[in-house]
Amino acid sequence: MYKKNNRRTGTGYERKAGAYLESLGYKIVTYNYRCRLGEIDLIARDGEYLVFVEVKYRTTGVSGYPAEAVDARKQQTIAKCAMYFLMKQGNDDVPCRFDVVAIAGAEGQEEITLYKDAFTLM
Repeated sequence: MYKKNNRRTGTGYERKAGAYLESLGYKIVTYNYRCRLGEIDLIARDGEYLVFVEVKYRTTGVSGYPAEAVDARKQQTIAKCAMYFLMKQGNDDVPCRFDVVAIAGAEGQEEITLYKDAFTLM
């Protein structure tokens, strides 16, 4: 039985999300930032803000909508990674934001929704 390569699929949708954000004026800093605390799909600049972006994709609503997958636990992981990134970069005074890019629909017919400031540090 053929099993889809989820990592490759995820990378493809992260690139689509990056292109979408660039079309809105964002400047991509990095894709797939990884540290011992977890991973952040995209880090970008939007004006004065450093934006940490989670990308979620679903073909159908059967397993829920994409943005619903960014639950409190996932938000906490992203926030910890973001704080680590800021500490390592020495940018702890830069204004930050957490956005979610939700991609829904069949390949080639995706609908992209941006949720700016989707959650905050607790």
